[in-house]
Amino acid sequence: MPNRVAIIGIGQTYHTGRRDDVSQPEMVAEAVRAALTDAQLSIKDIEAVFFGNMETFEGIYLPDHGMTAEVGAFGKPGFKVNTGGTTGASVVAEGFYMVTAGLYDLVMVIGFEKQDCGDTTAAITAAAVPTWAKGAATGAIGEFAKQALSYLETSGAKEEHAAMVRLKADRNACRNPYAHLRLGLKSIDEVLQSPYLVWPLRLLDFCPQSCGACALILASEQRAKKITKKPVWIADLEVVHQEPFRAGIFGDPTGKETYTQHVACERLYKRNGITNPRKDIDMAEIYEPSNWEELNLYEHLHFCDKNEGWKLIEKGVTEIEGEFPVNPSGGVTATNPIGATPVIRVAEAALQIRGDAGEHQITKDINTAMATALGGPNWTVLFLLKRSM
Repeated sequence: MPNRVAIIGIGQTYHTGRRDDVSQPEMVAEAVRAALTDAQLSIKDIEAVFFGNMETFEGIYLPDHGMTAEVGAFGKPGFKVNTGGTTGASVVAEGFYMVTAGLYDLVMVIGFEKQDCGDTTAAITAAAVPTWAKGAATGAIGEFAKQALSYLETSGAKEEHAAMVRLKADRNACRNPYAHLRLGLKSIDEVLQSPYLVWPLRLLDFCPQSCGACALILASEQRAKKITKKPVWIADLEVVHQEPFRAGIFGDPTGKETYTQHVACERLYKRNGITNPRKDIDMAEIYEPSNWEELNLYEHLHFCDKNEGWKLIEKGVTEIEGEFPVNPSGGVTATNPIGATPVIRVAEAALQIRGDAGEHQITKDINTAMATALGGPNWTVLFLLKRSM
């Protein structure tokens, strides 16, 4: 019988646009030390270490090899994964698989990105856009702009609804000491007056390039119960992906193809008896590189019916004090150290279940949470976390 797996240690750096004060290994070590302190463990207790990072963004080849001493991985088994935007989710999944299979009882998973070392936009455009589209390539910005335009034209939403999502994100980020962008936005007009990147996507509609790291310690049930009184259980996870560009980078706005989010959540919900996500799950940390994408994901993850995502934000349903809080941390539009971004989604959902999220803690009792990730190759990862199993 597979081992049950719990998150017993959580650590992250503060996130910002530049970290000139530290090297990449030193930055990652900050998250590692924080996770060990949180779990009250020594690095000697950790049996294996797994890394997630988009190394082309920094231009540093095999960065995990250069930080084994700083993070305590020297002499321990492990490997590094890179699956695009889902990299951080993939490394959490790999750590989960290793523990549930019984190979290890205590592992550390680390996601990180120090984007002040390289050119992320150039790397995405050069490596992730097909040759036949190079002439008009705008990288991730262009793809999310196409999604935003499609949603604007088909759903009944207005630009004001996307601005409401951005205001929600900023209010939450201002309560989160680890968040990168804490702008103190006061009105929809502040968002709507920001310049366009690609119509209808504005500067404040899109995520930043952040530097930061996040580490989690995962344990088997036997070890978890001995180490902590507040384990957060990884109840289930689902991974779905299609070949790149079959349905556009993040899915097909024409509806002729199936979004991987649809397939992933339907499988996850069916296995776990979830028939009404907003009732059966208490909150969600979702991977939304733009506020338009958050509206899309409300629908793709079945938080509401098609073309009704904008109604959730209009009614305040997804506010931190709302019926179904989404991204109380501020989300990806506030903080985006890409290799760490999905790890942060899992970490923040786990903190909410533990009741340890500080000023951005949801006031109602959180027993079940969802964390999500998406990536350029039409790739989706979903996690279902629970206080008890």
